[in-house]
Amino acid sequence: MPKAKSKAQQKAAGAALAAKRGETKKSDLQGASVEMYETMSEDELDEMASTSHDDLPDEKDDD
Repeated sequence: MPKAKSKAQQKAAGAALAAKRGETKKSDLQGASVEMYETMSEDELDEMASTSHDDLPDEKDDD
């Protein structure tokens, strides 16, 4: 299962998960959360969104 590599990725996964569960509208999603919604299962999104963010950077490095 995937783990979030940044706080931004974790937040996007949380937004996609909320839409997948029907808690928010899919049309409210933006950026990476749209692709996550379309390509990841609810279990994968839950795993990524629940990653401990204590040691995560705010954004993932591009390298």
